[in-house]
Amino acid sequence: MPDILLIGAGKIGETIADMLTACGDYRVTVCDRSTAQLAHVTRRRDLLPRVLDVTDPAELDAAMAGKFAVLSAAPFHLTTAIAEAAARAGIHYFDLTEDVASTQAVRALAADASSVFLPQCGLAPGFISIVGHDLAQHFERLDSLRMRVGALPKYPSNALNYNLTWSTDGIINEYINPCEAVVDGEILQVPAMEELEEFSLDGVRYEAFNTSGGLGTLCETLAGRVRTMNYRTIRYPGHRDIMKLLLQDLKLRDRRPVLKDILEFALPTTLQDVVVIFVTASGHRHGGFVQESYARKVYGRMLHGTERSAIQITTASAICAALDLVRERHLPNQGFVKQEQIALDVFLANRFGAAFADPGDRRELSIAV
Repeated sequence: MPDILLIGAGKIGETIADMLTACGDYRVTVCDRSTAQLAHVTRRRDLLPRVLDVTDPAELDAAMAGKFAVLSAAPFHLTTAIAEAAARAGIHYFDLTEDVASTQAVRALAADASSVFLPQCGLAPGFISIVGHDLAQHFERLDSLRMRVGALPKYPSNALNYNLTWSTDGIINEYINPCEAVVDGEILQVPAMEELEEFSLDGVRYEAFNTSGGLGTLCETLAGRVRTMNYRTIRYPGHRDIMKLLLQDLKLRDRRPVLKDILEFALPTTLQDVVVIFVTASGHRHGGFVQESYARKVYGRMLHGTERSAIQITTASAICAALDLVRERHLPNQGFVKQEQIALDVFLANRFGAAFADPGDRRELSIAV
């Protein structure tokens, strides 16, 4: 049975632990610096807890010794340290980061690695890259690829129309950093929070705007093959303008700890959420100019007797599926692996990836053994 090191015992880490232990095919050691968090995560699960300071290389090396793989559900600023330790240990590496600089560091480490380095295994980047690449293959000549993803409260009740469903540090990071896009066939950096648009899906009105990291490595993969490609985060109308006020007019982009404290103090978390995935591609096929779209809504539901949010389920399912696919040799067994190297049908056929297959199903989710 493969030994897995899971770093991070927060909301996503707890859900990953649930999925991996329930399937019965992995032995999981979960690490965190917080003993209270570890006690909470391991209280009902067949897990091995380990207190770990990720900033201590010696502790990291000891924790990774003899493991099959490490899964990082830690904040993005710890990504490089964890990846470096995985390279030293010669074990497979998976993470959830949307941070572009961190992913570039992981890629550099993978160049001489004997194991797999598969970053950005979440929702966006992650699953959205798998969907986008799959749609791109349906055209003889691809013209545009537009990817939209949002994790939203089902019942918005404040001026931001938002609840905290994801890492606050991650949200702030993607609202601030430059974004990649393909414009007229050229890879460019465009500013976050700009190019606001509105659209409807299933009778619900949404807005979308640029955020960083969502495209993953797709710009490189589809270079020279697409005229227009962009990624935007979905929110309810009005959210973007208030966040621009906070970030730009009040200059809180330069005082991230202050902004994080404000958001976590004022915005409640919720398990009643919905993940909205909307990808549209257009191009030439059989002599005509056609469009094809992929739309999914995934809702929070029960997972092995515990209520989980949609963002917990989708993010944890994606990284667990990636682990499964490497273990089952559906992917290369060493070096840097891009999300878009995973075929959509293979992902959805996986026991974890199947969480994306029934978007409106409110029944309890269970991971098949």
